[in-house]
Amino acid sequence: MGVAMKILRHRLHRDDGSPYPFRMSPNKGGQVDHRYLVMHYTAGSSAAGAINTLIKPASKASAHLVIARSGEITQLVPFDRIAWHAGKSRWHALEGLNKFSIGIELDNAGRLERHDGNWRAWFGTLYDARDVLEATHKHDSQPRGWHLYTEPQLLAAIDVGRFLVHHYGLRDVVGHDDIAPGRKRDPGPAFPMDSFRAAVIGRQEEEFELFETATSLNIRRGPGTQFEKLDASPLDPGTRLKLHTRDGSWCSVDVLEGDGGAVETGWVHGDFIRPV
Repeated sequence: MGVAMKILRHRLHRDDGSPYPFRMSPNKGGQVDHRYLVMHYTAGSSAAGAINTLIKPASKASAHLVIARSGEITQLVPFDRIAWHAGKSRWHALEGLNKFSIGIELDNAGRLERHDGNWRAWFGTLYDARDVLEATHKHDSQPRGWHLYTEPQLLAAIDVGRFLVHHYGLRDVVGHDDIAPGRKRDPGPAFPMDSFRAAVIGRQEEEFELFETATSLNIRRGPGTQFEKLDASPLDPGTRLKLHTRDGSWCSVDVLEGDGGAVETGWVHGDFIRPV
């Protein structure tokens, strides 16, 4: 069973009313239009170091929460205010995800390089192979080392993520690498996004996200313009779609009839569809 939580004045509290640690970051903006939860890694050596950076005006960055490897949660920005965690970003038809999301930073060294039998972070710390996953990021072509997350950290992230999704009516969970694929690689291959999303959103396997086309849109045999257009192209604006999987900016979808039955399956560009 997860940890019971409550939100008072957009700050996280335990069920007994005691607040989680809060360190106000000056790096924040106006009102959030709550739609998504965005997951990040800190790419640093400690949660304390990440927090100290994110509360400095000079960093021009922040997040709503930082979760340490112990599972300890620290809040930096109230959930109703924009935190500067996403930067230049895009998801479906939305530009600038800071305005539309809650951001969680997980204490994690991120991408690592081999060094004398161990793995080294950009800041010089060496990590044992037992704490590293060697994998190819979905936006890369070569394998690298990725710092593993801890069980207490992931469990804490699931608890608070599930609570935030319910409290604010968030639609989905995405990674920084989903919304800024050309710039970012966090939370990376070591983060179990599929199982995390299922645990946080609570979707059963047979349930799917429903979208519609925002404009006239081609549907293709694969995830890219190099793939052949299907006979149903172009889809009319407002065509209902059932989303299966994502591959970067491309989405595998069923095209739905009025009764909900599928008439075509293919790939469309995610920038030109919107949630129903």
